[in-house]
Amino acid sequence: MTRYTKRMLSNTRGETANFGPLENPLDFIAEDHMREREVCALIDRLVAALPVERAERQMMLVFLKKQLPQHLDDEEIDLFPLMLERCEPEEEINNVIDKLQSDHGHALSDASDIAALIEANLTDSKVFSDSACVQLTKFANHARRHLILENAIILPIARTRLTKHDLEIMRSHMLERRGLDRLQENETC
Repeated sequence: MTRYTKRMLSNTRGETANFGPLENPLDFIAEDHMREREVCALIDRLVAALPVERAERQMMLVFLKKQLPQHLDDEEIDLFPLMLERCEPEEEINNVIDKLQSDHGHALSDASDIAALIEANLTDSKVFSDSACVQLTKFANHARRHLILENAIILPIARTRLTKHDLEIMRSHMLERRGLDRLQENETC
């Protein structure tokens, strides 16, 4: 087992999103990416038949069932359209976004299957079947490749191209999507 694999198998924060003032929605998206990596690390631990606490499994379920769909909406409804509007044609961001949107469709449908596997094994520490391990591993590996593309290309370009007004719109929609839009109202009072 490599040092990287050992670190990935043992290093998870298990935290949920800290909205705070959500001043920069791109930072929040980056935080979601970190949580997704943590879920992938926990999936690796499940596949390796290493202990994963019940609370960690619950966190994975919350992420897969609730937070991931919200995150994908953040990108599909707000981030990607704004980037298509702000980026120059020669940046060819539309090709990258097309690939990411395709990935999102698969991630959303696969996440429910992965959640079902975890839920079925929520109280046990039994070993997953070989086919379940393949499915879990495939999901985690695909998610990591997807995150590399978003972290290396999308977020850096978004940080340079999106305006303050764009970020305010994203922030408002993200809070609303999570039923936290009253936080925004309280901040302006």
